[in-house]
Amino acid sequence: MRILVLNPNTTASMTASIRAIAEASASPGTEIVATEPLWGPESIEGHFEGYLSAAAVLDRLATYDEPFDALVMAGFGEPGREGAQELLDVPVLDITESAAQLAMMLGHAYGVVTTLDRAVPQIRDRLLIAGLAQRCAAVRGTGLGVLELEEDPERTVEAIVRTAREVVERDGAEVICLGCGGMAGLQDQVSAALGGVPVVDGVAAAVRFAESVVGLGLSTSKVRTFAPPRPKAIGGWPVSARPS
Repeated sequence: MRILVLNPNTTASMTASIRAIAEASASPGTEIVATEPLWGPESIEGHFEGYLSAAAVLDRLATYDEPFDALVMAGFGEPGREGAQELLDVPVLDITESAAQLAMMLGHAYGVVTTLDRAVPQIRDRLLIAGLAQRCAAVRGTGLGVLELEEDPERTVEAIVRTAREVVERDGAEVICLGCGGMAGLQDQVSAALGGVPVVDGVAAAVRFAESVVGLGLSTSKVRTFAPPRPKAIGGWPVSARPS
């Protein structure tokens, strides 16, 4: 099985971190291929950069010429998944929904710890659209920008733990979701600091879900909502469904 993991920003070091947690989470025999768009923002902090990234991600997928059995989109709360589901005939998992779905299997209510406060409404909207908001106790930002997550790992973990503790003690969450692909791999440290509260890494969850869906021989329904895009030219660029 070959899973493509797509970092929605163009920062290669973040792609490497995402690749590492994806590989560590994958089952024996699963190959992880991680990449990023060829153009777009170096980090995504808001709707403007999010929609630019979505276009860049779909462009990357439409022109990607290697086979894969499933796609994991490693952006938390960002647009583009539905477009990828139309474009591809393999399962498409994103870390937002995967993290929340797994968290709801582990506790009554979950909370999300993310980067800047401005990301909170975007994540809330994404969870609402996905039908996952009802059991979300809170979404809180650490105050750290996406690129700041890599600058000082110790400070990053401290900020995540401090915010997660508020989500547990004040908001009533029983499980924490790491709300940024740039937080990949920090779940064990955060859980230990919280006294064993389950902490879900969305990349790891999405990889495991992708393996399960492929293993069951299932994929995205093409009956209506995610039917392939109709062939047409957009600015001289032909768009059609990409074969796996």
